[in-house]
Amino acid sequence: MDLAVAVIVGSAFTAVVNALVKDILTPLVAAFIGQPDFSKLGFTIRSTHFPVGDFVNALITFLLDALVIYYAVVVPLRSIAQRFNPAEPVLALKTCPECLSEIAQDARRCKYCTAVLTRTPGAPT
Repeated sequence: MDLAVAVIVGSAFTAVVNALVKDILTPLVAAFIGQPDFSKLGFTIRSTHFPVGDFVNALITFLLDALVIYYAVVVPLRSIAQRFNPAEPVLALKTCPECLSEIAQDARRCKYCTAVLTRTPGAPT
């Protein structure tokens, strides 16, 4: 059920993003370049015409879609996830002298072999 809802919402969101790119962002690109539609672009080699304009249009649409989706969906969701799930602090590690496992620096007993650990001189208490 969740997958069906995601597909439907994704297709609706794709239509919204495509409309945004077509109606707002492509004319902005055309304002800088001077041509809103690149479908007429092409070149000819030995009487063979290569129409690359549609590819250029599709490439610009893809890049603008990716930018819009990244900055409208990914960046806000990442900041929300970081706010609600902060990163855990990284503990300093040391090696257990008995089993050579990595354990926390402040551990008094190894969690793997249960060996009692002695404090080393100069270690924090």
